[in-house]
Amino acid sequence: MTGDGARDGAVPGALPSTEVPALLGTAACVVDDRGVIVAVNSLAERLLGAAASDLVGGDAHDLLHRDRHGQPLARSRCRMEEAVLARRACDGRGWFRRGDGTLTELYWLVTPCAGEGGRRATMVIFYGANAEAPGGQKPDLDRTTLSELDRLALLAETTTQLTSTFDSEEALRRLVRLAIPRLADWVVVDLITEVDEVERTIVAHHRDGVPFFREDLQGPMPPVPAESPMPLSRALRGAASTLVTPATYQGPPDSGVAIEQRRLFAATGMHSAAIAPIRGVREVLGALTLGRSDRPDPMSATDLSLLEDITRRAGVALENARLYQRQRKVAETMQRHLLPQLPSVPGLQMAARYLAAPDASQVGGDWYDAFTLSDGSTALAIGDVVGHDLDAAAGMAQVRSMLRAYAWTHREPPGTTVSRLDESVVPVAGVSMVTLVFGILRRTEEGGWHLSWTNAGHPPPLLVTHDGRTRFLTEGHGMLLSTGLSPSRTEAGVVLPPRATLVLYTDGLVEARGRAINDGMDRLRRHAASLAHRPLAAFTDLLLQRARPTRSENDDDVAVLTLRTPEHGGSATD
Repeated sequence: MTGDGARDGAVPGALPSTEVPALLGTAACVVDDRGVIVAVNSLAERLLGAAASDLVGGDAHDLLHRDRHGQPLARSRCRMEEAVLARRACDGRGWFRRGDGTLTELYWLVTPCAGEGGRRATMVIFYGANAEAPGGQKPDLDRTTLSELDRLALLAETTTQLTSTFDSEEALRRLVRLAIPRLADWVVVDLITEVDEVERTIVAHHRDGVPFFREDLQGPMPPVPAESPMPLSRALRGAASTLVTPATYQGPPDSGVAIEQRRLFAATGMHSAAIAPIRGVREVLGALTLGRSDRPDPMSATDLSLLEDITRRAGVALENARLYQRQRKVAETMQRHLLPQLPSVPGLQMAARYLAAPDASQVGGDWYDAFTLSDGSTALAIGDVVGHDLDAAAGMAQVRSMLRAYAWTHREPPGTTVSRLDESVVPVAGVSMVTLVFGILRRTEEGGWHLSWTNAGHPPPLLVTHDGRTRFLTEGHGMLLSTGLSPSRTEAGVVLPPRATLVLYTDGLVEARGRAINDGMDRLRRHAASLAHRPLAAFTDLLLQRARPTRSENDDDVAVLTLRTPEHGGSATD
């Protein structure tokens, strides 16, 4: 695209550069919501060494942005590209390709603006060594100066970024991306662990537009001295925030922490840094250090004040993440104790799997059970108490225990046992909407295996023969538990073929948003048939992997119980 018919690089339908960019008194271009340059001013032409006709119509990222070696910069790592597409105010520093192919290092500022006709657009302002800021004054490119508006925007972005995740490692990575290179050249995070040890979790530097982590400087730290006046020790005790320089650590060290700090300054080349404690509501969680090595201006009292605002937000986010992870650990421990060990039944193979809801507390209402009765038969159960949280898990544990007690004590047919459970599940367990398949497996006189079962509103079991034929056991189906109607329960029975596989599962394996459940059951049937020859453990794992809907389609938990019969007179192996 050329500049013919356009004034100062403007193109028809775009925001004319003479109306906005040329009035700024600095090099500027305007890009549309796709990142395509639609206008430039004459100062940008001179700074970038290219005519407007060579710039307008080109992709700003592909045409201009490079790393320090002149290579194209990955879009996924480009803060300027991200800010342009998100129409978010942002600033930074990077390398840009001039018209003659040489590189120039420039500071840039991205800010949303309105294009012609009110269209969405973004202005990119460039500051080079000879560029002039609005008002005719040369900017001090070596200082990171944030206006009050920029500061508030950064704090708002910090709050949003850090509080939108419960993963503490992800929160720290986001903190690094927020701080460098906007505020500093280096970010150092020291965290106090739950056993009161100090871990240097992050030492990161800005290199070629992306954070670079110095793993050689990360790791365990010496204990924090109780009375040390040194800045990091005080911050880790929650005492104070401090501005520091390498000279702070030139005297005789008073502790191992001071020795590590001297090593840090020597390795990073930081000439100035600000250190502030990261405080949670209940305790000090660590310390955050922002340091400068490339820019000559030292960290200032204003920078320290901003750092304190950031660490307050980081403290809340990290404490929330720790609380969530503690709850998750408790939940996982609880789940391990709730799920039973499968019995050893001569001649049968059994396998069971439980996958928690991806976004829940790692426990839920889905459950399975298998246990030997006093007459030598084997009870099988798969069920679902609605919900996937601690309340659902607690209710599930009570329902499972009650079912075991009724089955063991009364030794009645499955339908009668489930009717007893139905009468007591609400007043005793206090749960609602329970689905269940309960069956009893007995050895026949001919040496085969007979399954009798009843179904209370649950997806039907799937029977797969060794040659890949499948059948859903839809008989014996009745109402779910806890309706208060006390319906009569019907039963069904089938003799399982030799080397057949029985699959009991919960609805999380077959239900998907926007799809009929029959589609999910058909998918389950087809995958089960294709895996019929696999060993039972591999069959179960692969069936879960292949048949379960994606996370975007279904975020429910899943329980699966499988068993396989042997050949007549044979062993339990395939």
